[in-house]
Order: sequence, then structure tokens, then C-alpha cells
Amino acid sequence: MNKNTPPAGMRQIRSLPAEFQTRDDGGNLSIEGYFAVFNSIYEIASDMSESIAPGAFSSSLSGDIRALINHDTTLVLGRTKAHTLQLREDERGLWGHIDINPNDGDAMNLYERVKRGDVDQCSFGFDILREDTEVRQDGSVHWTIRDVILYEVSCCTFPAYEQTNISARSKERDDLRERSAQAWREKMKERLKNGTQSSDAS
Repeated sequence: MNKNTPPAGMRQIRSLPAEFQTRDDGGNLSIEGYFAVFNSIYEIASDMSESIAPGAFSSSLSGDIRALINHDTTLVLGRTKAHTLQLREDERGLWGHIDINPNDGDAMNLYERVKRGDVDQCSFGFDILREDTEVRQDGSVHWTIRDVILYEVSCCTFPAYEQTNISARSKERDDLRERSAQAWREKMKERLKNGTQSSDAS
């Protein structure tokens, strides 16, 4: 297993089924649930997958993070700096609580859609600081994300891996396979060389 530090500035988005619920505490409306679940396998493609390790968000939670609708920076539901978004890690994953502004039509529309079950997916935007890479015997590659910079969490209608993220992971996979194949070829050449030398000595 290789430990990697990806290049800085590669902002990425990951999406997954959410576990959201709405709450109405005496007129104080909110949406809360898990934006990421630790150790769950997220399939990027048939031969590529990721998981998020416990603690991956811990270094980010003191930052200024936004809650958005569909990653739209003009549709801000909440913000940690304003205390209208609360985020924390527990043993299960990244949990969030968004205070809904009743005077914000976009926020109220989303609240009602989540309440009805029409919107039940989420995404988060981040940079990877540290991850482990595992090339498995069948040639598939699995990344375990261990530390990130978290920028935003989003409630989404149609979440999905962005094509740029898939392309980046595909290139990593191909590079890993090529390096593994090259290492195997060098190993076989060394074995053949040593075998020839032994034969000559006898």
C-alpha cells in the first residue's frame, strides 16, 4: 500500500446517498444528517473505489465551511462561521445540522423537498491532503482518504462523481498499473540474469 500526498489545489467533489431528515422545533426549521460515512465503499468505476477513513475531516472542522444547494455558491443554506451550519465527526461519519432561514425561499423549497423525500442525496467539496493507495491482485485500485480540506457540503438533486474526478483517478490507476508492470518486468529480467549467471558458473 502506498501513501500519497496529492498535488495541492485539486478541488474535488464526492457524492453519496444521504441520511437526511427535517426537524421543526417550535418553528425552528433544520435539515440534519450524514454528509459522509466512514469506511463505506464508494464505487468510482468497476475497477476503482474509495473509502473515507475516520478522522479525515478533523483538521477542517474549525474552518469556514458552507452548506449549499447543488454546489451553487449563490445558494447558501448555512455557514459554520455564522453558526447556521454545525458539523462534527463521530464514529459513523461526518454529521451536519443546517438551520433553515424561513425568509429564504430557496432554503424553504429545499426543506420541503427533503421533508417529502424528493431530495435525499448529498455531496461535499474538498481537497485531498493524504490518502493510501492499494493496487489489488485483480488489478483494481482502492484509495483510502485520510485527511482533507473541506470547503462545502451540499444537498443535491442528482449527485455524481464529476467527470474530471473520474478522469484524474483513471490516470492514477493507469500510472500505478504501468509502474507495477514495469517493476514486474525488471524483476523477471533480474531473475533471468541471475539464472544465466548461475548456469555459466556451473
